[in-house]
Amino acid sequence: MKFDYDVIVVGAGHAGCEAAHSAAKLGVSTLLVTLDMHNIAQMSCNPAIGGIAKGQIVREIDALGGMTGIITDRTAIQFRMLNRSKGPAMWSPRAQSDRNRYSQLWRHTLENTPNLNIWQGCANQLIINEDGSVGGVITREGARFTARAVVLTNGTFLNGLMHIGRTMVEGGRVAEPSVHGLTEQLRELGFRTDRMKTGTPVRIDGRSVKWEYTVPQGGEEDGRYKFSYLPEVRRELPQRECYIVYTSEATHDVLRRGLPDSPLYNGQIRSIGPRYCPSIETKIVTFAEKTEHQLFIEPEGADTTEFYLNGFSSSLPLDIQIEALQTIPAFSEVQIFRPGYAIEYDFFDPTQLHHTLETRIVPGLFFAGQINGTTGYEEAAGQGLLAGVNAALKVKGEPEFVLGRDEAYIGVLVDDLVTKGVDEPYRMFTSRAEYRILLRQDDADMRLTPRGHAVGLADDRRYELMLEKRELRDSLISFMEQRTVRPAEVSDLLRSVDSAPLQQGVKLVDIVSRPQLSIELLAQVLCDLRERIDSLPAERRDEIVEAAEILIKYRGYIERERANVEKLHRLEEVKIPVDYDYLSVHALSTEARQKLERHRPRTLGQASRIPGISPADVNILMLLIGR
Repeated sequence: MKFDYDVIVVGAGHAGCEAAHSAAKLGVSTLLVTLDMHNIAQMSCNPAIGGIAKGQIVREIDALGGMTGIITDRTAIQFRMLNRSKGPAMWSPRAQSDRNRYSQLWRHTLENTPNLNIWQGCANQLIINEDGSVGGVITREGARFTARAVVLTNGTFLNGLMHIGRTMVEGGRVAEPSVHGLTEQLRELGFRTDRMKTGTPVRIDGRSVKWEYTVPQGGEEDGRYKFSYLPEVRRELPQRECYIVYTSEATHDVLRRGLPDSPLYNGQIRSIGPRYCPSIETKIVTFAEKTEHQLFIEPEGADTTEFYLNGFSSSLPLDIQIEALQTIPAFSEVQIFRPGYAIEYDFFDPTQLHHTLETRIVPGLFFAGQINGTTGYEEAAGQGLLAGVNAALKVKGEPEFVLGRDEAYIGVLVDDLVTKGVDEPYRMFTSRAEYRILLRQDDADMRLTPRGHAVGLADDRRYELMLEKRELRDSLISFMEQRTVRPAEVSDLLRSVDSAPLQQGVKLVDIVSRPQLSIELLAQVLCDLRERIDSLPAERRDEIVEAAEILIKYRGYIERERANVEKLHRLEEVKIPVDYDYLSVHALSTEARQKLERHRPRTLGQASRIPGISPADVNILMLLIGR
């Protein structure tokens, strides 16, 4: 029996799974501690992965060599590409997953990962060495495990408290206990902590739904849409539809009647709730003028009658939830499996972290996921991968692994957390990334597979596939840059799409740049282009053509953003001394001195992104550091 490890990961949610897998894959002995091995990678809220900006994070995880994208594809029961009507910087993949199969496949993956062991138990105490560094964990059951690095990914379990109306139940999830002791120990060590709140909706028995009153919402019929860049990874399960219904004034009247018993409005809950995924009672109060709200009925699996009611998150009393649902025609005879509930839990101010997600107070201790004030499986998984890699690298004595804001949404996420902190559950949006044209979902492999391969997470085959794709993409673009198109070759096509006719021969790449046209459309009339496309590997053809077309159509925007990145890098290269005395710099405003002293940025670039730090403050720092 082994009790000494290099890295211990506490918690087997999405952050913990990616952390444990990535650490073990880098060759260090790793232990994953979880309360219940049957609930590994449990989808506590909706059974879906991806969405706006979140889908980009999942593709980045896959490009780096993580597992979330692969497991989502193999357990997906519906796949959609959101925002296709907008530019490619906004395209965001999203999949409905089979909840049980998703969890089972993650468990199978972890159980078969070399260098990784699993322990079922409750880690409620850290071992702290005499020098102040972390030394392992002790479980509630008395097991003692030592390690040189520990990654905490406790999700909603730290002093978790669930609310259904005025009823309160301790727990991190339904039927799972909360964890006591860790928060208190960390607070004594000097960590700042606070409370957050999230919620989940009612689960509905599909046999009781009157489907004729719903609007079906299908997914992408084209099987090429997926998260993983690996060509052999495919959707394996039968695909299912989601459905749309709407609340009404009658629904809202019932909900308003329950507000006095709502924990959100009677003072029972005092913690911070999510702005961008509000409960149904918050919606009717905040948007009182709206007469209806859209709800999505989402299947929980390929062959289950259980459905998730997206948009109806609530902590109202059970009878109010049921009565409100019955005002919706599709649910007039509804049966539910369990009501919605809210949950409060502890989190830690993420400005107490380095960009590696190692804590500033206890060397060797890393935080990832909701413990850092984030919300969402994808945000948690991205942090978990980064924390697991850095924990392994620290043990091995190798350089740290950090992603920049111009490299990945994961880099934006971590930089936002570490430099700005959170005042509500953090959720990723495309608008948070100032270089989102460079952070598209289609090219995450080009951006990040070399980084993942260099650190040992992405294997040789994945790296070679990326190189092949880049070569084929660039070769196709080169062909179009050299190919001259005569007016007669495309005149009928241009007329059919209301595009201006050619007066003389032009390069094919210039025609592809027109918004009305695509490479596939032009291939219908240009035989040599058709032959060129058909010569591409069949399983990757659409992906390569799409990548080439995006680079052609958005070349000007991409080049402009790269120029902006160069300016950013100049600030990032100016290092600030670790012990710099901000409080003595009286040329800075009092607010700037206090915030810089609290955040302790490592570069001028990081300092510039702290709320309240003005360009004038950055210029003063640049001058003083230069001296």
